[in-house]
Amino acid sequence: MIFAPGALRGTVRVPGDKSISHRALIAAALSPLPVELRNLNSGRDVAATMQALAQFGAPGELHDAAQTVDCMNSGSSARMLMGMCAGANLRALFDGDESLRRRPMEPVAAQLRAFGANIETNDGKLPAAVRGTAEPQTRNFILLSPSAQVKTALLFAGAFARVPVTVRGDKGSRDHTERLLRYWGAEIEWDREHVALTGPPRSFHPVDVAGDFSAAAFFIVAALVTPGSSLRISGVGVNPTRTGLLDALAAMGANVRRENEREACGEPIADLLVEHTALRGASISSDVALRAIDEIPVLAVAAAFASGETRITGVRDLRNKESDRVAAIIRLLNLAGITVREIADGIAIDGGTPRARAGMLETHGDHRTAMSAAALAAAAGEVEIDHADSVDVSFPGFIEMWKAAQAA
Repeated sequence: MIFAPGALRGTVRVPGDKSISHRALIAAALSPLPVELRNLNSGRDVAATMQALAQFGAPGELHDAAQTVDCMNSGSSARMLMGMCAGANLRALFDGDESLRRRPMEPVAAQLRAFGANIETNDGKLPAAVRGTAEPQTRNFILLSPSAQVKTALLFAGAFARVPVTVRGDKGSRDHTERLLRYWGAEIEWDREHVALTGPPRSFHPVDVAGDFSAAAFFIVAALVTPGSSLRISGVGVNPTRTGLLDALAAMGANVRRENEREACGEPIADLLVEHTALRGASISSDVALRAIDEIPVLAVAAAFASGETRITGVRDLRNKESDRVAAIIRLLNLAGITVREIADGIAIDGGTPRARAGMLETHGDHRTAMSAAALAAAAGEVEIDHADSVDVSFPGFIEMWKAAQAA
């Protein structure tokens, strides 16, 4: 697949948010009746969660999974469903593809063992055998590192067991679970450090899933760095725990305008207006990086076009995503003649005038690397990637939407 250069114009609407979709599907299993969920993300990761829930009997009365639960490439599915099993006293064997089998599961397994579940992993990774508990033990937790997935697993354990749980040490990771549970009537309070769930959800209203900010990120950056671009991205979720990219880009001189701001099902939403802007290098703190952790590869593309140096810290966890995304950033920007240096807990990028060189970019099947390549190509010239179908993990139809925006 070759991504071509060209400005992006017109209006686009990105798919439903992947993170919210996972959470809504799992939390809906708390309801005794079917729950209407609209605009779910249609990618492979969310399909893994849907298929797994069907193995547990959802929608309907939950039961043990008779066959191995294949989470495919979705760490969200594995970790959050472990929390459901722990609280609902269910048994299951979780597994995934080769990439997911390399990703750490011990951080969530250790916490759920303290809750009372029995979990056996393969040296801290999948496959993992989970046996839930009917007698929850520890209900007060401290996160060893900020993780929205671990936090959510613990909240789901409490919600399905119908016992109060508290989680400390969060440091402001994404709060979609908290917002969804409150929208459905749960008694829950939270701030950047502490979450307390004291009562389960009671009113399972229909949910309209906001547009995925992480999907919008590729369009945002491409429009900013490509001369002639003028783009509206409609109906995007702008939850502050997810919009670290906008803060980083603002520090680099970008002006991404918000219009038609509103709230739907507990989540803030807006239309985003983006035009080509000259960017400058900036220092991006670990706090901002945490709120942009999935967008760091495409933020690196923006940094490649910025004048001067950009330093991004707090990205250690990128080594354990679908691929080693620090290595992926280096490969991608090197392909366009941009220097990337590893620094303590981060990377430094010497911006300039990227010009794509001949050669195929190895994505290692990582959807975010593939879509970041499209953003780079928009202003730097043709970029060829090895596996375009990887984008279907989170954004089916991305290539068609991208070409339409370039043709508008």
